[in-house]
Amino acid sequence: MYSARDQVENAEWLDEIEALAERLDLDPAVRSRASDLFLSNVPETDRSKRAVMATSLYVAGLVEGDRRSQNVIADAADVSRLTIQQRWKDILEGEGLDAPGW
Repeated sequence: MYSARDQVENAEWLDEIEALAERLDLDPAVRSRASDLFLSNVPETDRSKRAVMATSLYVAGLVEGDRRSQNVIADAADVSRLTIQQRWKDILEGEGLDAPGW
């Protein structure tokens, strides 16, 4: 869970999530879920924040039924696909959800 303070301290990152979601034409439910996931998993370092931001967008899409590829999200967020690949299951399972068994 996160606090209002987390929202204030990470306003710049939340704005970037919104900008990326806009660029990718993501549904409002995906945008909202991505922000919640980011704030629930926000790391200490800015470098890691970009990775969590991208992964949050990817996981939000999975949960909300908008299955963009890891490559599409990674390119838009300026991270490697491997960054998302290494983190997405942990964030998904951290929310109490099971990873799909593709």
